[in-house]
Amino acid sequence: MKSDKWKQRITIYSFFICLVGLTAAFVILPKQSVSKAERRRLAAKPELTFEKIIKEDFMDDLETYLLDHFPFRDGLRKIKAYFAYDVLQQKENNDIYVTEGHAAKLEYPLNESETIRAAEKMKSVKAKYFPQAQVYYAVIPDKNFFLAQKNNFPSLDYAKMLEILHKNLATDSFVYIDIMEGLTIDDYYKTDTHWRQERILETAKRLVDGLGVSDAAAFDLAAYQIQEIPDFYGVYYGQSALPMVADTICYLTNEVIDSAQVWNMETGKTNPVYELDKLESEKSMDKYDIFLGGAVPLQIIDSPKAKTDKRLIIFRDSYTSSLAPLLLETYKEVTLVDLRYISSELIGEYVDFEEADILFLYNTVVLNHSSMLK
Repeated sequence: MKSDKWKQRITIYSFFICLVGLTAAFVILPKQSVSKAERRRLAAKPELTFEKIIKEDFMDDLETYLLDHFPFRDGLRKIKAYFAYDVLQQKENNDIYVTEGHAAKLEYPLNESETIRAAEKMKSVKAKYFPQAQVYYAVIPDKNFFLAQKNNFPSLDYAKMLEILHKNLATDSFVYIDIMEGLTIDDYYKTDTHWRQERILETAKRLVDGLGVSDAAAFDLAAYQIQEIPDFYGVYYGQSALPMVADTICYLTNEVIDSAQVWNMETGKTNPVYELDKLESEKSMDKYDIFLGGAVPLQIIDSPKAKTDKRLIIFRDSYTSSLAPLLLETYKEVTLVDLRYISSELIGEYVDFEEADILFLYNTVVLNHSSMLK
């Protein structure tokens, strides 16, 4: 009986010590404003007000704050990931799986209505701003296109997605440019969703060939200087909480790119093509943001050393940030419109569509969730 009592006391004391220790750690340890591992901002301490208490918002905000700043949170996330993979033998954690050295996020099933909506959005923008123009579109495959099906993960029906787009854009004014066939999984970062700039010169050439301006640039890697940024841990590294080898960002420079300037609608300022100050700024948690400064509603790139006087307007997502610099030898002006962050009703106030080439360039995840396009 005494032995049983001591066991109960040890259990109670151990629990009490752990509880007090964690509480003390929470109070003493400094609070971070961002999670570099998850690449997101952490919840701020909620303000206690009568209005929040009435609306019951305070307890929800407090719970989020406590979870975000729980002591040793990153370490516990890693333990959970190891347990899921190694003990439970799960094939994914937080919808992230790792295969062939690449991390990718599950994306399925195909949402046909969202794909149709994407096509309708393209048609409505065309009808409003450039009804008589020839319009081009291309699709960037996400990493699941190369990894999911052959490794027995659920996958989008990519052929069906393209069929829906082609059917709904089947007019003489929409021309499809196929860039999917020329890409491989090695053209993407291992820890991130995006493609690698130094690997997509052939993709850029396919686009300008499709746009009918193929003679302006050679798209030869030897024509660029390759600059490197080490220790790039992409979005899937933090979300998976698994150990992975860091990527290296390579960005390409030459006289044409160095001379170009990027006007940012959000700030009203002009910046270089590669915003290297993002590497030091707490405003950016993603080194990929060096490409054109990251997510911006609307940008206009002026390329004074381009070989033509042609203009290009791209309706884009984040993949285009690293692609656009490769087009600056071909186009004197490249306008980038991101309908995730600006309403299609407003772009006419900023963009001149007259005599410009028009390209819709979206990755398959955006097309499968096109409600994000405004």
